[in-house]
Amino acid sequence: MDTASVTHTVNESDTAVAVGSGDLPVLGTPVVLAWCEEATCAALELGPGQTSVGTRVDLEHLAASPIGTEVTATATVIHTDGRLVRFQVAALDAAGTLLASGEIRRVIVDRERFMSRISPVGD
Repeated sequence: MDTASVTHTVNESDTAVAVGSGDLPVLGTPVVLAWCEEATCAALELGPGQTSVGTRVDLEHLAASPIGTEVTATATVIHTDGRLVRFQVAALDAAGTLLASGEIRRVIVDRERFMSRISPVGD
């Protein structure tokens, strides 16, 4: 199985109050999700011209993390079906406390073909 991890330290710009997902100075759920998605991208081995896009997220944010907490998000490929890739994700602090867990799905696409289907805003 392909696995990748990313590590970040919670700072003020990562808090719920800063990202608009709450009013407390703790790691915001959208940020822990972004870190988990970053790990999924790192776990993929893509060919030239390929990228991946997220299609589904199921994430449970289990514990609060104050500013200064070191968080490691890990993604492991649990299933592939053609271009679809499913990942088990988990975020833990340096003490090993499970902060978030769930599943993220991504689809591998041709970068140019995908972008050619997107109309610029205002057109």
